[in-house]
Amino acid sequence: MAWRMPAETAKHERTWMAFPREGQTLGTTAAEREDGYAAWVSVAHAVAEFESLTMVVDPTELTRARRMLAANIDIIEAPYEEFWMRDVGPTFVLDEAGALGAVAWVFNGWGAHSWAAWQASSMLGRIIGEAAGAQIIASDLVNEGGGIHVDGEGTVLLTETVQLDPRRNPHADKAAVEAEMLRTLGATHAVWLPRGLTRDYQDFGTSGHVDIVATMPSPGTLLLHSQTDSRHPDHAVTAALRELLAKQTDAQGRAFRIVDLPAPATLHDTDGIVDWSYVNHVVVNDGVVACGFGEEAADARAREILAEAYPGRRVSTVDARSIFARGGGIHCITQQQPISGETA
Repeated sequence: MAWRMPAETAKHERTWMAFPREGQTLGTTAAEREDGYAAWVSVAHAVAEFESLTMVVDPTELTRARRMLAANIDIIEAPYEEFWMRDVGPTFVLDEAGALGAVAWVFNGWGAHSWAAWQASSMLGRIIGEAAGAQIIASDLVNEGGGIHVDGEGTVLLTETVQLDPRRNPHADKAAVEAEMLRTLGATHAVWLPRGLTRDYQDFGTSGHVDIVATMPSPGTLLLHSQTDSRHPDHAVTAALRELLAKQTDAQGRAFRIVDLPAPATLHDTDGIVDWSYVNHVVVNDGVVACGFGEEAADARAREILAEAYPGRRVSTVDARSIFARGGGIHCITQQQPISGETA
C-alpha cells in the first residue's frame, strides 16, 4: 500500500494538541505552571478559530482542561509525560484511495536524554491514530514530527543530527532513513540539513529539528530562518544553510526559491541565546497561526512574509515566548490531520 503525507497546506479534518501536565517541562513554580497552561490554551483557541481541534488530556489535568478550554474543543483522555504533540503524536498520511493512516514513530525522549520520561508518551502515536480512525503504520525509526517537513509532492526535509543521531538510530544511515520516509510518507527525495539552530543542541533541545529552521509553504519554495545579527551564533549557521539549500532541488527537480524569514531582534532570554523563529508556525484551514515574540515590528514583518507565502490565508499571532522557553514553538505543540476520503 502506498502512503503519502499531504502538505500542511492541504485541507485538515482537525488539529491535535496535548494539554500541559505537571512535570519538568511545565515548570517548578506555580507561576511557571500557570504561564505554561495559558500559553498552550492560547494556541488551542487560536487554532480553533479556523478548524476543529482535539485536545488529548492526561487524567491528572482533566478538571483544569475542562475549565480553561473553550466548549468547541474536543477532549480525549490518555496518559503521557510530554505534551509536544508534533513529536509524541502520530504523523497522519493518506493512501491512494484517500484512507487515513497514522505513522507511529518510535519516541525515546529526543534521544534518551537523562531528564526525559517517555514510556507513556511513546504510546500516543497509536492511541491518537486509533481515536482518529486511522490505520496504524508502525515504524522502527526513532523520529519526531518536528524533525520532518514535506511538500506533498515527494520532498522531505531532514537533519543529519536528528534521524542519524546515534542516541536515536545508532544503526541507521541515510539510505535506510530515506527508505523509511518513502514507505511511510511517500517521500521520493530527501533534502538533508547538516544541523539545526544553536540552542537546539543544549540538554533540553532536539538536536536539530527542521521545523524551527525551514519549511516549504508551496512546492519549490523554502521559508528559511534568517539570523541577521552577527553577534548570534545562528548568523553563521543560517548563512551556511542558505548556501547549501540554494544548491538543492526538490523531488520534481526544481531549484528552491528561498524566502528569508528574519529572526526577531532579541538575542538572549534568562537561559541564554535564543532560538526564536517565525518558521515554527502552523498552517490551518484558511489561516496560519504564527509565533509572536513581543516585538511589534518584527512580528508584523513576519506576518507580512507569511501572508505572501500562504496567499488567501489569514495570519494571526500568538505570543510564543513561554513555549520557546520550554523548548519549542507553536508548530511543535500541534499536529494536523488531513481530510480523508480524498485521493492522494
